[in-house]
Amino acid sequence: MKSTPPIPTAAMRARRRAFALAVAGLFATAGLALPGMASAQPAWPAKPITLVIPFPPGGSADVIGRLVGQRLSDELGQPVIIDNRPGAGTAIAAGLVAKSPADGYTLFLGSGSTFTANPAIRSNLPYDTLKSFDPIAIVARIPLIVLANKDVPVNNVKEFVAAIKATPDKYAYASFGAGTTSHFTGEIVLHAVGAKLMHVPYKGSAPAMTDLIGGQVPFSVDTVTAAIPQLKAGKVKAIAVTTAKRSSQLPDVPTFAEAGYKDIDADTWIMLVAPKGTPAPVRERLEKTVAKIVATPAAKAALQAQGAEPAFAGAAASLAQIESELPLMRAVAQRADIRAD
Repeated sequence: MKSTPPIPTAAMRARRRAFALAVAGLFATAGLALPGMASAQPAWPAKPITLVIPFPPGGSADVIGRLVGQRLSDELGQPVIIDNRPGAGTAIAAGLVAKSPADGYTLFLGSGSTFTANPAIRSNLPYDTLKSFDPIAIVARIPLIVLANKDVPVNNVKEFVAAIKATPDKYAYASFGAGTTSHFTGEIVLHAVGAKLMHVPYKGSAPAMTDLIGGQVPFSVDTVTAAIPQLKAGKVKAIAVTTAKRSSQLPDVPTFAEAGYKDIDADTWIMLVAPKGTPAPVRERLEKTVAKIVATPAAKAALQAQGAEPAFAGAAASLAQIESELPLMRAVAQRADIRAD
């Protein structure tokens, strides 16, 4: 004799409806549809995506961001709106994204300054590098370079080290800002060669380069991006790049490692992230899409035109980059007494 199933009570029906709605909500957040309901929820992305860039329009990072945004739009079939939010060493933009919904419709293109330099010197950031974001991918790396005024009697690493050790009070170096990757890299170089120089921070690369050309400062640490046009014009001299390998855009400029300083390997990188908790299917699609974009010859050429090295790294490698670099930057900041403005 078969037993008769109990007739659902009103409370049981309410619980079932709540469970069904919760499951549907999870699928919708992930940009998926429930089985048998392919048309019930639109797949991600179903509307425009905002890409927040923590730099003003026109700079190399902004150009790279717009390149990534346009390519993402082409691949995903939705407009990608660029939102420039400069200020506070990239912290304003990062804080905005950290508080945005984790639905895949707000993304952030930051740099080493955002994710490892700021946390090393600022205790009141409106975001936490590891707790506020899900890394998607590293898009490119930008080498840094030590430059000299063309009239300074220094032409290579050996002469640079000899000069700053013999008469440290005579020299100083410029960076494009206190607590920036330029400042950190300068201190990494000086520690490796066993010298100390006065640091002169500027409010950006352009004014630092202007004073280097004019002779107000004898040396500077800047990006290869900013250095290339001035080097080609003969207005400044290259001492060495600070990466382990030579820059593809400046193949004739040696590295510090080639001169025996193998501990000097510093650059900055451009990373795409999403707010923490963004659904895994959305993150995985973004990661695969960025990998496809960076692999194209057109994107590689466009990145190199900005002095960047196309260097895709996926989500796991991007997280590892942050986790390994954070303690190193904190150590440099403590050793060199680097503080926020």
